[in-house]
Amino acid sequence: MIRLTIALAVTAAALTPALPASAAISCDTSTSGGSTFYDGPSASYKYDARFSNSASIPNLSTYTPQGAGTWYNWDGSGKNLLLVAAYREGADSEIYGIDPSTGSTVGVVAIAESHVGGITVSKGWAFVSGQGSSIRKYRLTELRDALKAAGTPYLAQVGTARDVAGSSFIGSYGDSLFAGTFNDTGRGTMYEYKIADDGTLTTVSGAWEIPTKTQGVTVTANHFIYSTSYGRGNRSNIYVVKRGQKDLDAAALSCFRAPSMAEGITEYNGTAYLVYESGSYLYSSDPATLNVIPRLHKASISSLTSLVP
Repeated sequence: MIRLTIALAVTAAALTPALPASAAISCDTSTSGGSTFYDGPSASYKYDARFSNSASIPNLSTYTPQGAGTWYNWDGSGKNLLLVAAYREGADSEIYGIDPSTGSTVGVVAIAESHVGGITVSKGWAFVSGQGSSIRKYRLTELRDALKAAGTPYLAQVGTARDVAGSSFIGSYGDSLFAGTFNDTGRGTMYEYKIADDGTLTTVSGAWEIPTKTQGVTVTANHFIYSTSYGRGNRSNIYVVKRGQKDLDAAALSCFRAPSMAEGITEYNGTAYLVYESGSYLYSSDPATLNVIPRLHKASISSLTSLVP
């Protein structure tokens, strides 16, 4: 009986097809070999052909930028803002309001300390990554007043932070917020949360599988655009992924190399704006930092999404 059981088990195993392993995703690393518009070596031809310099990021001598978001009609007069969140260990974090039309910083606001890996705006609220795996919310009316005030006023969050599955990065589209986990050893996960008028977040079931080392996401009607990085001496990657398939291996996507230390990414008026932390005082004087980038980089959204039509 024992021999028969073993034989049957071996036969069944032989007839059962092996489950396919997750295939490694290939990222385009080809370069033109020429000079670049940024410090250090070229990341890839696809990056250099699509991106260019944009606004300078303030306070790099004391803070490290992370998250990026967009605020349309921020002051009620039709003007718009890019929001960049930055941290400093042992100190309040900061939010910078940057005018995309001029590149000037219109205001700086202090908030409670956290790594602030993500920031996004929707339905009258600014959502910011909090401590651990949490998301804080701020009323836009209060954030507007703080950005217009002199100096660096402190703005308190509304209520308690919402614990979520992961808040290493945050993006939004319509009334949906997307937040996920950074994982430097394998793929992470990202969840969607529906945003109520009072800023309450309701989890939508089912997680998206996301690229390894994801640091930022911007969401369009048909695509997720991820920025991924880890390590000052390693190049980053930009992933353009067609929405629909939650299994990354089943999704249509394109990947290409970017300069080192990419962080948050946001979309404004058909343009993607990408933040780098390499320009921070923590990294800019380190010879191991491959690309020192003190400015936002920008690219047309269409030039990215056309890679995965």
